[in-house]
Amino acid sequence: MAEEEKTEKESKAVKKVSEGETIKVVKGEQKGKQGKVLLVRENSVIIQVGKHPETGEPIKTVVNHKNYKRVKK
Repeated sequence: MAEEEKTEKESKAVKKVSEGETIKVVKGEQKGKQGKVLLVRENSVIIQVGKHPETGEPIKTVVNHKNYKRVKK
């Protein structure tokens, strides 16, 4: 029975946002920045926080699920 409860808690915590949503980083090196979710992983998300001014390449970072909040539109 303990395994069933653990599985339910894990399934709720695994996916907090979906691809394409905007989030705000609340902890860490990128604190305060907003970015678009590119990929959702088990323990984190990969977001694009901007573009490099000279090359135009996207600037991406990895953020743990507990270190961001969803931005409401």
